[in-house]
Order: sequence, then C-alpha cells, then structure tokens
Amino acid sequence: MNIGVLGLQGSYAKHFAMLSSLKINPVNVRWPDELGSCDGLIIPGGESTTITKLLKKNELQDALVQFAKEKPVFGTCAGMILMAKSVEDSRVRTLNLIDINVDRNGYGRQVDSFVNELDINLNGRSFSMRGVFIRAPRIIKTGDGVEILASIKNEPVLVRQGHHIAASFHPELTNESRIHKYFSSLSTELSIA
Repeated sequence: MNIGVLGLQGSYAKHFAMLSSLKINPVNVRWPDELGSCDGLIIPGGESTTITKLLKKNELQDALVQFAKEKPVFGTCAGMILMAKSVEDSRVRTLNLIDINVDRNGYGRQVDSFVNELDINLNGRSFSMRGVFIRAPRIIKTGDGVEILASIKNEPVLVRQGHHIAASFHPELTNESRIHKYFSSLSTELSIA
C-alpha cells in the first residue's frame, strides 16, 4: 500500500516515519502526477496560508479535489483547515472535503499549545491517547454527515465524513499509531470496493 504525504511544508517527515513503522510505503507528494500511485493522502500540519500558496504554485488544488472523490484523505492541524468546508481566514482556499467550519489557531497562538488526554472511538473501539495541539484549529461547526470520533469538552477534535478524516491535533508526534492504522484501513476498503 502507498499512502501519499503532502510534502510541500510542515510536519510531513513525522507522518513518513509513522507510516514506515506500520510497513506502509509513504510517497512524497509535491506534484499532481505523484498522486497516481497513492491509495490515500495525508495533509500534514504546518502553515495553512503557506500550503494554500504552494498548492496553487504546484497546480495541486484541483488535482487533490479530484483525488479525494475516490481516495481517502487525512488532514492533521493545518491539513484539517485545508479539508474544511470553510475557514475564518480569506487567505486559505479550502478543498471542501469535510462539512466543518474551522477557526484557524482557534485554541490560541504557539505559546498556548498544549497536550490533552483524548478518548478516541474508531470502529466502535475506544482507546485513550495524548493529543498534541500546536496552534491548533478549532472546529466551530459540523454538518449533519460528520461523525465525531474524539472531543475535548464537547468540542470535536477528530472527525470523519465518508472516507475522509481530520484532526485538530498531531497524532504523528506521539507513539500511538492507531489513527494512522485506521486511515490505512479506509484506503484498503476503497481499493477492494
């Protein structure tokens, strides 16, 4: 299985390492033609306004939207912002993959970064993990078709819609690999269907 990681900017190297530890081949995606070999794609954390500019420069915006029609996408932090239906910042052009409205840096600036214990529910199985929130976006509204997989004080921080998932936090910065395994299972399900 090949899972692409958008390698334009941000914490893509940590996702590479997590996928490799799971015996999944990570593919560095920087150009549209590199999506062809991917069974899924991770959009990592970073700076959403910068990633927006680089998507345009590398002609990836429309290619990612087309890719996402058939293949799963997993966004973490800035990746979640880019996957949202809308964001409270006109400099970010979203992919509109998940029906959520997001407030960029909604949990505060860099100095407000925090770690919080999360209860995650994937496929009816629950487990706890540390969530690392760095200048994290806040989901301020979810649409009817959005499944909430984890929350902090009734605010969703991990969501799924169809074959896409998005997290406000950085699971790649922990030793917990179950969210990445879950995402890879979505890729497998779609390739079998």
